[in-house]
Amino acid sequence: MNKLNCLWHDHGSSGFEKLLARTPLVRWPREHLVARSQVEFLGSSEGYDWCATGNDPQFHTRKALPLPGWNMLEVAMEHDQPSVSVRLYLNLGEGFSQEQSIYLPLKSGRVTKRLFYVPKKLKAIRFDPMEEAGNFSIRHLRIAWLTPWFAHDRLAQRLANMHYSWRAMNKPEVLPELKRKAREQGQHWRDLALKDYEETFERVTARRSYRQWLKNHKVLGPDKIQRVIEKLPNKPLVSILVPVFNPRPEWLEECLNSVLEQQYPNWQLCIADDASTDPRVREVLESFAERDSRVQVVYRSRNGHICAASNSALTLAKGEYVALLDHDDCLSPRALFRVAEALHRHPDAVVLYSDEDKLNEQGERYDPHFKAQWNPDLLFAQNYVSHLGVYRADRVREVGGFREGYEGSQDHDLVLRCTAGLEADQVIHIPHVLYHWRAGKGSTALSSQQKDYTSEAGLQAVQSALAVSYPEARAEHGSLPNTYRVVWPLPDPVPKVSLVVPTRDRVEILKPCVDAILERTDYPDLELLILDNDSECEETLAYMREVEQRDARVRVLHWGWPFNYSAINNFGAEHARGEVLALVNNDIEPINAEWLREMVSHACRPEIGCVGAKLYYPNDTVQHGGVILGIGGVAGHAHKYFSRNSPGYFSRLFLTQNLSAVTAACLVVRKSVFDEVGGLNEVDLPIAFNDVDFCLRVREAGYRNLWTPHAELYHHESISRGADNSSQKRARALGEATYMRQTWGDKLDHDPAYNPNLTLVHEDFTLR
Repeated sequence: MNKLNCLWHDHGSSGFEKLLARTPLVRWPREHLVARSQVEFLGSSEGYDWCATGNDPQFHTRKALPLPGWNMLEVAMEHDQPSVSVRLYLNLGEGFSQEQSIYLPLKSGRVTKRLFYVPKKLKAIRFDPMEEAGNFSIRHLRIAWLTPWFAHDRLAQRLANMHYSWRAMNKPEVLPELKRKAREQGQHWRDLALKDYEETFERVTARRSYRQWLKNHKVLGPDKIQRVIEKLPNKPLVSILVPVFNPRPEWLEECLNSVLEQQYPNWQLCIADDASTDPRVREVLESFAERDSRVQVVYRSRNGHICAASNSALTLAKGEYVALLDHDDCLSPRALFRVAEALHRHPDAVVLYSDEDKLNEQGERYDPHFKAQWNPDLLFAQNYVSHLGVYRADRVREVGGFREGYEGSQDHDLVLRCTAGLEADQVIHIPHVLYHWRAGKGSTALSSQQKDYTSEAGLQAVQSALAVSYPEARAEHGSLPNTYRVVWPLPDPVPKVSLVVPTRDRVEILKPCVDAILERTDYPDLELLILDNDSECEETLAYMREVEQRDARVRVLHWGWPFNYSAINNFGAEHARGEVLALVNNDIEPINAEWLREMVSHACRPEIGCVGAKLYYPNDTVQHGGVILGIGGVAGHAHKYFSRNSPGYFSRLFLTQNLSAVTAACLVVRKSVFDEVGGLNEVDLPIAFNDVDFCLRVREAGYRNLWTPHAELYHHESISRGADNSSQKRARALGEATYMRQTWGDKLDHDPAYNPNLTLVHEDFTLR
């Protein structure tokens, strides 16, 4: 049996580390943790220290065990898997069991931490480093005992930030409310808290590691790039703006070298040193200015912070375009070539942006952000544009450059002002990773929570942009750091909404749906049309009569033809009295009372077409986070099966955004738009994909479709209709899929709300 050879690694002296230094600490000396099962020692010559030979590798120990009470588990590993989750088992005298275990999915390139509670004296510990066969090295593994006040603070913070039950509360309110709920339920508050805390750890597994993706990803060679550059009829000068203030000199050198190594030669490097106090910074800048005449530096006499320094750099710029680069980040050698190539294809572009990833302190690339094309509503919710950002220089000057007072979110403020009023074809996304964001300590790349002022500046930027174009809209902080929600006003008077609910029998499905809509919807002017498709169940018919008599908002309309989802909804739309239509399945149940108000507020915006909601299965996993075109050949649901509290891909499960399509299980649209495109296609798409087809026709008509996470409902997923399990149903489904491919063709495989580097097989935003 081999002993674990690397269990302790010191990661510096942050505030948390200093606190830990004053607490009892378990460091597990290497002789204590022993490889017991499916683990083989490899040695450093193999690149990794250990090999998990099966899906249940285990280390055990009975020594140096954690003390009873609150503890913090910290783990960092290198591995050859797409992702890794570890599990710590606690033997409290009854052996190892799943019930007494701690689950932790690791974050790439960094130490991952979580709380756990030891109720009594431990007998032994088992540490499972992986859940599958593969190679790994453990770079950091530690358990620290915590004082109760510190543990409670961390617990409340995570619940308030990440759990759906607690997101509406401030951190100080969480523990008192936990204790109140626990008293009502007759249990200890800690048990209730740990249950919710456990749910905040995501269990979706990536299928391909970024490291492996980079290894297999083909890139253009320098010779090919030079031949393309020579053929470009226009080679615009790009001025790269770099504000500098006391970076680590070695990182500054890497940053500047990444510019000198550009394969596109027509650039200018405009550096503004913001009165750095480290003399080594000036030495580096002077040496680079001497090496290349394209490097120009201005030395500011007073520190004015990043906006003032960026404006100083802008005064040096002579290029038609400016690109933004932070003083410790790096560009891909192909960055400016890809920009020039994109400008050749889109000469009217005003703003361009690329995909990006992060660099850890060892210089390893991780956490790629593969972005959507121009997505105005997502930009209000988050600065998804970020890096690499390239702007037409005269546009930047026209809007006033970088605004002082927006430090921390100056890029978000700039892109909001520069894109205001632009057409979609003037904002160009380059689907290549051209920027490497340094995730050093104190960087927003590492933790947005380390810079709370960035979130305040971002909110100010969003509200300022709204004040210019949409003065009645209001911005507020989102549920996650550096995210925002725009609250749009309803028209005055509010439009009547007609909810169209097709159904046949199955009162046990229909009744909860209708009752929940009537009871849990705070919208002031609605009618609910139950479209009865030849129900025969007397109990169902009796319920429809009863609810129609009980609530004046309900009308029952009879439709006596073979089931055709498109046709029955078109029938309902013809009889609707509202200015706004809501297509609603009969297996939908609202969660938040303002769901319809939220959806209608978007649907009434003149530029918006279809509006979709966030739908959950009854087990609180995501059923619908919007539709992604191309998945499975036609379309799939974004983030399907993610947990309800999961942020999703770069927080997108919590952000209002434009999507190509949304499901008609809960879809709101102005009746005028519905009529303009001819409603649902009842001839070619009687059952499936009619909503996707409808949304695409709405998009073709010039409207933006939108998905909001602020309208939350349960969806029991077509249980009243049944599965396509007969040969006739399968033939029909195949015919509908074929129609979609023939009609929409290439557009299904190039969803502007997605990214060509992401999978079209799965619904989890993993790498293609």
